[in-house]
This record gives sequence, C-alpha cells and structure tokens, in this order.
Amino acid sequence: MNEIVKAEGLCKTFRLSARQQRLERSQERLRVAVDRLSLSAFEGEIFGLLGPNGAGKTTTLRMLATLIRPDSGDAFVRGHSVVNEPGQVRTAIGFLTSELKLEDFFTPDYLFDFFSTLHKVPAAVAATRKQALFARFGIDEFAQVKVSDLSTGMKQKVSLVVSIVHDPPLIVFDEPTNGLDVLTAKVVTDYLLELRAEGKSIILSTHIFSLAERLCDRVGVIIDGRMAAAGTLPEVCEGRDLEQTFFDLYVAVHGEVA
Repeated sequence: MNEIVKAEGLCKTFRLSARQQRLERSQERLRVAVDRLSLSAFEGEIFGLLGPNGAGKTTTLRMLATLIRPDSGDAFVRGHSVVNEPGQVRTAIGFLTSELKLEDFFTPDYLFDFFSTLHKVPAAVAATRKQALFARFGIDEFAQVKVSDLSTGMKQKVSLVVSIVHDPPLIVFDEPTNGLDVLTAKVVTDYLLELRAEGKSIILSTHIFSLAERLCDRVGVIIDGRMAAAGTLPEVCEGRDLEQTFFDLYVAVHGEVA
C-alpha cells in the first residue's frame, strides 16, 4: 500500500495563560499537546485517531491540515511537507472540524461557490459537483436559506460539502459525528464509507469506540500526546474488545484509574 500521509516526530506545545493556570490549579506554564508522535496512513483506507479528550487528537489533525505549525518534526501529505510546502498540502486535503463555524448570513449556495473559487475549481465542474452533493445530502431545498436558519444537522452537512468542493484525495475529519442526531450521524458515516469505496483516504479522530469499529481499517491510540498503539483493530486489541484495550493502554501510562 502507498502512504498518503507520513508524520514523523510531531511535537506541539502551548503556553498556558494565567487564567488557564488558575482554572486548572496548575503552576505549569507550558502544556505539551503532542509529544514526538509518528503515524502513517495509506491510500484508500480510513485511519482513526482514538483517545480521550485532551489527548492531542485535534492538535495532530490541525498540524496535518497546516492550520498550526509543529514545534518540531514534520508530516508529509502525498510527499509534500506540512512545514515547508503547506500550499501543496492544502490542495490535496479537505478538513472538517465540529468547531467550524459558518457565517450566519451566507447561504449554502454562496458558500459552495465561494470555496470552489478559492480552490480554483472550474465553474462547470463546480456546478455539476454542487448539484450532486446537494442532492446527496438533501441540501438542495435549503440552498438559498441563510445558515442562521438551518438546523444543526444541516449545518454539519453543509460544512462537510464545502470542505470537499475540490474533490481532495485525502479528507481529515475531527470528530465527524460530534453533536449530531442519530439520523444525521448515519448519513455522515455512510458517506465516509462511500468515499473510501471510491478510493479516497480518510483520517478521523473520535472517542466513540463503536464508530471506530464500524469505519476504521486501522487505528492509532493517542494518550498524553503520544502514540500508545497503532495498527489494525485485531493487531491493537490482541483478542480484547476495543474499550478494554483502550482502558489497558491508559492504565499502562497513568496507573490505576480511580
């Protein structure tokens, strides 16, 4: 299999404000979010990053998407460095996070056209792609409705669609079903499986074990910013269920859980 992503020794540290220190009752000025993390993802697979809140999943994905720069280490998307060639990386990647906030006064139709132009998608190609994606996700009847008047689920569908206007070979999703109702979550996860069937590569983060078991070809378990285990589910679990595997890995790092 060909690697589409290769991360080598990624590190990222954030400085805590005085307010954060007070809230967390900590004297530490620096927070290590990602600590010498390496991973590989292959063409045509779904790779899942698993870990508790604060483990470093989102920071890792943001570095892969060139939204933040690693303090050290590097990652390569289709051979292009996120540190030295961020422009080339962005053309090959679609990034979606639950924290993406669409402007309330724009419509799905306008947003699709805007991001298509941003990615230099030819107008005829963009129009055909918009028609197909809007129909696929039921956005077409809301195309001229302002974002402020859309439901949470519809906003997430629009966010998904505008993140892939340029038909990228790699899609990076941070908690793709976070905050969604059951029906909308199923629409999103079904589409991820369709993308994989089309040969797309997907990296997603989640703390939902059932989602990882349903979608992922391989997983990496992140604890305290480090990769605790990686491989196929059978390789990582070694005969245990995924929840027990995660618990055992966490205990191995932190000791007994209270």
